[in-house]
Amino acid sequence: MTAFRTLDDAGSLSGKRVLLRVDLNVPMEAGRVTDATRIERIVPTIKEIADQGGRAVLLAHFGRPKGKPEPRDSLRPVVATLSERLGRPVAFADDCIGEAAAAAVSALGDGEVLLLENTRFHAGEETNDPAFTAALAANGDVYVNEAFSAAHRAHASTEGLAHLLPAFAGRLMQAELDALTKGLEAPTRPVIALVGGAKVSSKIDLLENLVTKVDSLVIGGGMANTFLHAQGSSVGKSLCEKDLAETALRILAAAKAAGCRIILPVDAVVATEFKANAPHETVPVAAVSETGMILDAGPASVAEIEGAIDEAATLVWNGPLGAFELTPFDAATVAAARHAAERTRAGKLVSVAGGGDTVAALNHAGVAQDFSYVSTAGGAFLEWLEGKVLPGVEALRVKE
Repeated sequence: MTAFRTLDDAGSLSGKRVLLRVDLNVPMEAGRVTDATRIERIVPTIKEIADQGGRAVLLAHFGRPKGKPEPRDSLRPVVATLSERLGRPVAFADDCIGEAAAAAVSALGDGEVLLLENTRFHAGEETNDPAFTAALAANGDVYVNEAFSAAHRAHASTEGLAHLLPAFAGRLMQAELDALTKGLEAPTRPVIALVGGAKVSSKIDLLENLVTKVDSLVIGGGMANTFLHAQGSSVGKSLCEKDLAETALRILAAAKAAGCRIILPVDAVVATEFKANAPHETVPVAAVSETGMILDAGPASVAEIEGAIDEAATLVWNGPLGAFELTPFDAATVAAARHAAERTRAGKLVSVAGGGDTVAALNHAGVAQDFSYVSTAGGAFLEWLEGKVLPGVEALRVKE
């Protein structure tokens, strides 16, 4: 990957204070970390810095303390899990700037690790205040961004620092940017995108960008109902944003103009109530009754999606095809995900997926580990797919 500066470009880190921006916004309960996934994913970069003799100084936010210290949003409870996963001690400072931070950083030896307190305890973090950014930079010689999940925010610790210190992408950030470049920026064609979820309104920008970037676009989940309605199909009592019919038609027209094939459900699994194992039937989309509720795509739709995946070299996936959290309305999502995973394992498909529901759906299907890359970044992943500039990423880009 040559478009961004990475640790490979940083030279020797021995004896240097490395300000490492990480994502430690992990689920907590009763003062304990309940899901250490985000911690585990940053461990390789921390170890690489420390093993070189670098002094790793971790910066992170937690919660929404609104620019002032909030005990409930302290990062201190994260230290035990971080130290355990890292296999080495982690020191902690009660502030991320000022005397407490400076003293803790000064006490660090080569190869040691320090976590500074929540950057959002200062209002200057979210406003990207120059004075606050300078105060953070005073404790570092090098800046490494390992938090792609926060890269869509132009905050002091995610963007500002990159302009004050030599700046590089950490290994997790590098992997994310590599995967997204292969997914949309410089993909192997043909490219298919699968976009599902409940509402068109939350993904208008995404759909409008994708129809200009991909060869085929599968629209599933509740949002497909809006497109079916716009084309004159009855969707009964299904989730449907009928006021967005014109928007849906505009997106379909844009896709046609761009040569992008749109794939909508041709059959549907229909029930009369939204609950697991509700009585249901599979019908053509043109035959949904006035009391029916579309909860999943049917087998003919799945077959068409699988056929389109077979023709593609690259897949970008965001969102489920149905109400996957309710059996048996998870069938379409599970089948398509497993088919994509099989193609990926066979070396015939580059598959990139992301977004909260997407990760949950792929885990539910048991195939998250088989995709080429699964992003846990959420908002940043979506904004990248929407074609928006991510400040934290742009700050790391190699200037032509």
